[in-house]
Amino acid sequence: MSAFAKMGGSAARRFGACALLAMSLASCGRTVDSGVVSDSAANPADPRAQLTGAGASFPYPLYARWFNEYAPAANRRINYLSIGSSAGIEALIAHTVDFGATDVPMTDDELDRARTRILHVPTAIGAVGITYNLPSIKRPLRLSGDAIAAIFLGRVSRWNDATLQALNPEVELPDLPIVVVHRVDGSGTTWLLSEYLSQISPARAPAVGACSYGRSALAAVATKALPVR
Repeated sequence: MSAFAKMGGSAARRFGACALLAMSLASCGRTVDSGVVSDSAANPADPRAQLTGAGASFPYPLYARWFNEYAPAANRRINYLSIGSSAGIEALIAHTVDFGATDVPMTDDELDRARTRILHVPTAIGAVGITYNLPSIKRPLRLSGDAIAAIFLGRVSRWNDATLQALNPEVELPDLPIVVVHRVDGSGTTWLLSEYLSQISPARAPAVGACSYGRSALAAVATKALPVR
C-alpha cells in the first residue's frame, strides 16, 4: 500500500496475492473536519497536534499501532481517518490533510490537480483475496484466474458450471447461482482486483478493464450479469 505526500513521484503495485500500500505526504497544515479527529489535532496550540492523514482502510490497523506508539515517544500526534483510497486522494488534492494512503498510484491528472509535488512512499504489503460462501462444501475449492475472470464477467453464473467442476472433480458442486458481492465506493482494493482480472485473462481485459478504482468495471459486470437472490 502506498502513502502520498506533496513532493513528487509514484508507486505501483499489482494484485497477485499481494497489494502494496503507499503513503503520500503533503505539506498543507489543515486538519479534516470530522469527529474522528482527536481534540489535540483540533487545537493548533497543542505541540502534539502535528499531522492529519486520510485514505485506505486496508492499512488502518497497522497505521493505528505505528502512530499510537510514535506519539508518546516523540510527543507528536498523527491522526488518520480510514475513509478509502479514493477519498484520501481527494482530501490530499483539496489540501485538507497532510498525507493520504492509497492502494492505487495517483494518476497524472490527480497529481496536476494537487498543485504541488506529491511523493509516494511504499509503507506496507498485504494479501487481497476472493472469498466464497458455500456451507455445503467441506473442502477448499480451486479457482483459476481464468475462472475468476469468467465469474466476474457473468460467463460462469452457477456453482456447478462445467468450468468450476473441471477444477474440482472430487467435489459435488451445488446447482446454485453465483452472487457477486463487491464494494461500490472508491476502493483501492477493488482497483487491485479489476487490474488483476484484466491482466490474468487478457482476452477479457476490454470487458473488465482496470478503470479508476475498479468501481464501474466490477459494478457493471456484477449488476448486469449476476442476478441477486
